[in-house]
Amino acid sequence: MSKVLVLNASYEPLNITGWKRAVVLMLKEKAEQVEHNGKLVRAGVPLPTVVRLRSYVQVPYKEIPLTRRNVLHRDSHTCQYCGYTGDELTLDHVIPRSRGGSDKWDNMITACVRCNVKKGNRTPREADMPLRSTPRRPYSSLHFEVARHVNSGKNEEWRKYVIGL
Repeated sequence: MSKVLVLNASYEPLNITGWKRAVVLMLKEKAEQVEHNGKLVRAGVPLPTVVRLRSYVQVPYKEIPLTRRNVLHRDSHTCQYCGYTGDELTLDHVIPRSRGGSDKWDNMITACVRCNVKKGNRTPREADMPLRSTPRRPYSSLHFEVARHVNSGKNEEWRKYVIGL
């Protein structure tokens, strides 16, 4: 049931795998244990939570599409103005489209209906509504998955291996 974060030789997150697969990688000396949670697989063998591959693996870059679901996920389903977390969330353009704003990761945020209406056709500065975090393009889909595990209280030791959590 335990999940293990697999890091490249450069400590870049590559994958999330099951503990059995991680132990096999370690036994075959393809990976080394970086973190463990204190539990034992069997006597003297700690259960890994983070392993690092011994040799570097080239991974092709895959861009994450800009979709409503992905923006909501990036912003943790939270209004970036007031912190509301609920069902009535919308997407807002930081710089309104009518003023030249575009549909890009760094211009789209999650906002509750109330804040979106209050901000209207203004920038956050003009509306005196500062953003809780600066919108940016996510690093990878793996970043989303790791963030979900860490933010739910599981696998806290993964946090230091993922940028921006």
